[in-house]
Amino acid sequence: MNAAFDVLIVGGGPIGIACALEAKRAGLSYVVIEKGCIVNSLFNYPLYMTFFSTSERLEIGNIPFVSINPKPTRPEALEYYRRVAGSNHINIKLFEEVKQILPNAGEYIVHTSKQSYHARHVVIATGFYDIPNLLNVPGEDLPKVTHYYKDPHFYADQDVVVIGAANSAVDAALETYRKGARVTMVVREKEIGKRVKYWVKPDIENRIKEGSIKAYFESHVTMIEEASVTVNTPDGSITIPNDFVIAMTGYQPNFSLLENAGIALSDDALKIPVYDPATMETNMPHIYLAGVVCGGMNTHVWFIENSRDHAGKIISHIRNNA
Repeated sequence: MNAAFDVLIVGGGPIGIACALEAKRAGLSYVVIEKGCIVNSLFNYPLYMTFFSTSERLEIGNIPFVSINPKPTRPEALEYYRRVAGSNHINIKLFEEVKQILPNAGEYIVHTSKQSYHARHVVIATGFYDIPNLLNVPGEDLPKVTHYYKDPHFYADQDVVVIGAANSAVDAALETYRKGARVTMVVREKEIGKRVKYWVKPDIENRIKEGSIKAYFESHVTMIEEASVTVNTPDGSITIPNDFVIAMTGYQPNFSLLENAGIALSDDALKIPVYDPATMETNMPHIYLAGVVCGGMNTHVWFIENSRDHAGKIISHIRNNA
């Protein structure tokens, strides 16, 4: 069992690091527990992803983020957050997963995949990118199906089905098409998502209009087989040739971790955790939420740029109630 900390932060993404910076500046003992590498979710983004936000809106801890582009790229963000963590000597344990958070005599015992910790306060900043929303159709477990798109080169000269019409799906469709893939999009809605980056939306719509990328709207995949995909369309069921499926169906927070810690969730499909927006404290005393996890299934509410202030709220509340 490790020594007790004032604050244990679950998640080493941008908001988790922001919480660590605030805790350190406040003179609190802290540790960050991260299941993967530093800013693991950002590392798993597509190689050539460009952020919607400008660099100054991605800054944490009042540390400048300098980018050569109007919108920073994934490599720039990885470099920035890694340098912020390294230059500030953030106490972070990598490749260690939090398994359980248990109350114990006015504090918490946090069990991980490697050891256990005592902490007076716990901040959960786990984001939502680790658990994909499944299709729940036959063949989804085939090796050719992925819920994480990385590099378009892999799909050159292949028949590719991209499921979804949000930013990640549109990026995957355009990038694989430009590397020589034969791309078909399958979209449940009537059109490309309204939240798609404004400089990308005309591109995908024009590629669909000219027929370079085939798209089936108001449609969904019903079966995936080794060499084909079956799609239910407004005109009936069709089967199309297929080598790979990129299922960009979205992701969800680790609800089981929240519920097992005693955090209440809303009764509706959004499953929004209960917390005080002024302090970010949940219904469990001294357990706080920070970042995207606050939105439950509504993953379009919180981003880095509008949840950076969660760190200040949390640490201020902890200091004022010490």
